[in-house]
Amino acid sequence: MYDTFRLTGARLAGATDRVTIVVRHGQVIAVEPDGHATAVEPDGTSPRGAVESIDLDGRTVVPGLWDAHVHLTQWALARRRLDLSAATSAAQVVDLVRERLHVDAAHRGGPPTSPTPLVGFGFRDGLWPDAPTATLLDEVAGGLPVVLVSGDLHCAWASTAGLRFLGITDHPTGVLREDEWMALQGTLDQVPTDVVDGWVAEAGRAAAARGVVGVVDLEIADNLSVWRRRAAAGFDALRVRAGVWEPHLDRVLREELHTGDVVAGTGGLVAQGPLKVITDGSLNTRTAFCADPYPEVVGSHDHGMLTVAPDELVPLMRHARAHGLTCAIHAIGDRANTFALDAFAASGARGSVEHAQLLLPDDVPRLAALGLTASVQPEHAMDDRDVADIYWAGRTGRAFPLADLVAAGVRLTLGSDAPVAPLDPWVAIDAAVHRARDGRDPWHPEQRIDVRTALAASVDGVPLTIAAGHQADLAILDADPLAPGASLRDLPVAGTLLGGRWTHRTF
Repeated sequence: MYDTFRLTGARLAGATDRVTIVVRHGQVIAVEPDGHATAVEPDGTSPRGAVESIDLDGRTVVPGLWDAHVHLTQWALARRRLDLSAATSAAQVVDLVRERLHVDAAHRGGPPTSPTPLVGFGFRDGLWPDAPTATLLDEVAGGLPVVLVSGDLHCAWASTAGLRFLGITDHPTGVLREDEWMALQGTLDQVPTDVVDGWVAEAGRAAAARGVVGVVDLEIADNLSVWRRRAAAGFDALRVRAGVWEPHLDRVLREELHTGDVVAGTGGLVAQGPLKVITDGSLNTRTAFCADPYPEVVGSHDHGMLTVAPDELVPLMRHARAHGLTCAIHAIGDRANTFALDAFAASGARGSVEHAQLLLPDDVPRLAALGLTASVQPEHAMDDRDVADIYWAGRTGRAFPLADLVAAGVRLTLGSDAPVAPLDPWVAIDAAVHRARDGRDPWHPEQRIDVRTALAASVDGVPLTIAAGHQADLAILDADPLAPGASLRDLPVAGTLLGGRWTHRTF
């Protein structure tokens, strides 16, 4: 076992000269020109001369990547659910359900013997020409429970038997939106603990294979208990900042955990994250809280939904601040973002606005003035551009306004909101830089940001230049992302080091 190793033949991002990076016990202790033979003595914990040299053969080394907003259990589950993301109508979804039920029946050799539902994930009905209803699913489900979760996690579509599985005996449409769905979401997650933890471990390894060293996990759960359990069982693929929701806040406060504190018994990999609060809905569900009404939406929610009242949010944020917790406030619509900024100002809390998808012009400099982070998911702009053109018509120039935020001096962190988008920082970086996908023209190219800025927003605030004293959380790349014309979305990752330990290696 080596206590020290040299990564020779390395290139730093944007550089041409090769260097050697010397790592000892999880720390970078030297970065020197290639061929410079600095003497490195063993520290006494292993035999003298236990220094390994690894030739990177010109590969690029960058700080390890972070995803600043994930729901890791939901991502692990979604990777195994019926994929509905390509469906462009309710009828297409019904066809996918029919096909899956037919395949499942063939594998079983007959009808199911238990009421376990068929679960699908990823539908987006904002542009569909037909309406999803329980009756449509009933026509192919044959009395079996079917529950389909939307790609933004803010609604679900169920068959009649699926509604019964969720505890609902009567519903006018079978489509559950916002609060009526959020309260039931956990009903679908009744997978044995050891099974789901195994799936999460697999998802963690897949993330490491894309250069990821850490995530901010905002799963709606008792994350402190969950991550202690997983760490004790050997999860070691990623660093995790475990967010806390109001129902579990008292436990965190009893243990006097502040945001950033390492959680005991987790091998240093799990730290306390922020308090997470959702203040409005989403664009695809037409529940993001906006100043202007949604076209063709009538009734009390024609501007979307505000899910937390100001007289509740401000005291909660003030309480979190008093106990050393930052706040991560979900806000998508422009009125919700104004509301969130007002709450930060009134409470004195620090932290982030999560999503910040549609902003009033005056609120961009307010984010900077309040010292807040805009935690954004650029791939959402690619998923939502057509929906935004309809439901936010005339306002899309200030939707996903990354360049405006950077110009105003707002700190950006990039993420995926997995499973809403893939847990892959290179997908987010590509979307931020190009504002285009699938061969289409860029959508509001004036809001593009440069590669260096996008990469810096994906490495947890550490400098892009690697130097002595830095933690050895590193990604080794087969291509330089800062090279002109570099392909970002599918950029190949050759290796990932977490605290000087390989979590992924292909060479």
